[in-house]
Formats: sequence, C-alpha cells, structure tokens
Amino acid sequence: MDLNADLGEGFGIWRLGDDDALLSLITSANVACGFHGGDAPTMRRVCEEAARREVAVGAQVGYRDLAGFGRRHIAYDFAELRDEVVYQLGALDAFCRLFGTRVRYLKPHGALYHAATRDEKEAAALVAAVDEYDHRLPLLCQPGSVLAQLAVGAGLRVVAEGFADRGYLPNGKLVPRSAPGALVTDPEQVAERAVRMAAERTVVAVDGTVVPCPVESICLHGDTPGAVASAEMVRAALIDAGVALTPFTA
Repeated sequence: MDLNADLGEGFGIWRLGDDDALLSLITSANVACGFHGGDAPTMRRVCEEAARREVAVGAQVGYRDLAGFGRRHIAYDFAELRDEVVYQLGALDAFCRLFGTRVRYLKPHGALYHAATRDEKEAAALVAAVDEYDHRLPLLCQPGSVLAQLAVGAGLRVVAEGFADRGYLPNGKLVPRSAPGALVTDPEQVAERAVRMAAERTVVAVDGTVVPCPVESICLHGDTPGAVASAEMVRAALIDAGVALTPFTA
C-alpha cells in the first residue's frame, strides 16, 4: 500500500504542516505547485528532501487561488485549465530534476479534485494535460470518478486513493468540508480506518454504512490537526497488520 500526504503548501513566511516529519513517514508526496499553495523555495526544499528520502513526488495541481487555498471553485475554459495544469507540472518537475528525480504522478487539489469527480470538462482538461506532458504519469484520484473514467479511456494509469482522515458519505463521496464529520482527527481512529482500507478495501461512512473502498494509496492531509501523530500511528498500524508500504510508482 502507498501512503501519501499533501506537502509544500506554505508560501513566503507562512508554513503549513510539518513537511520534514511527514516525509519520514510517507511513501508519496503530493507537492503543491504554487497555485493553491507553495512557492519556488518551498517546492525546491520539499523536492530535495523527498529525493534524499526516496519518497515519490507527485504534482498536486489546483486552481490559481492562494487566498482560498484552492478550495473555491473557479470556472475555467478547457484550454486554460489544461495549460495551467501543464504549467504547474513543469514547474515542479524542474525542481525535481535538480535532485535527480522527476514528477511521478499527478493529483488534483481541493475544489479541482472534487470538480473532476463529476465535471467532464474539467476532468478532460486534467487528462489532456497529463497526456500531452507525459503519458507515463498516473493520475491519483477517487475511484469511480469521471476523472478516473476519462483517464482510463485515454490509456492513462489510474491509481485509486482513499482518505483515512476524511469522512465519507454512504454514496462513497467525501463529506463536504463545511459539514459535520468532514475531518477525522483522532489518530487512533485514522489508523484504524487506514488498516481497514488496506485489509478489507472498505470504509465506514458517517452514518455507519460500510462502503467499498478499493484503493492503492491512502491519503493523509498535511494541514489536518495532528497530521504527524496520525501519520505515525497509521504507518505503525499498517506495518503491524502486515501491509508493506511502497510507492505505487515503484
């Protein structure tokens, strides 16, 4: 099982999350590319440390929305969104190459992630960007989403992910961040959910429903309260359960 986390989301004098601590615990790093979070020095720092620790680097692309942390929907034309995604991919890949590695996959962030689960135009823009930039790049996304379907149709690899620290609805979608139960912050509960995803390929929704969750990667959010403590417990619990941790790009 792969264990991924969102990193590099601070910018300027602002730091968000403990990137160095999380890089010692995860196998794949979703690195902000400067649009929803991150900046050039932050990208350089995270890529250098990820390369040193042999953590796979993925481009976490988002809307151009630093003020809203990429969690506000922005209406884009197809071509504009495609090109903004290529721009972000190229920026992060440049820093990866300084340290002998490269961008290994793409994952959308925030509002773009959710839009791509259902909006064909936005999902198609992401697929087109990856297909043109590097057809080898997998897309890390929610199983059964429109993005997953279009990516498979384009011959791209899709890697399904689950969220150990986010609440699920009975239909398998995530609880909106504005609603009760959106975040799971108790490290023991996060670890229990991660093991269940890895071992049983299911997750328990907010109403107690057991929902299928066939995933290859488990995500932890670097900006969630107690993220490092949760990651430590998740890693230990998965290893104790006999789950080997390895990047899905290996």
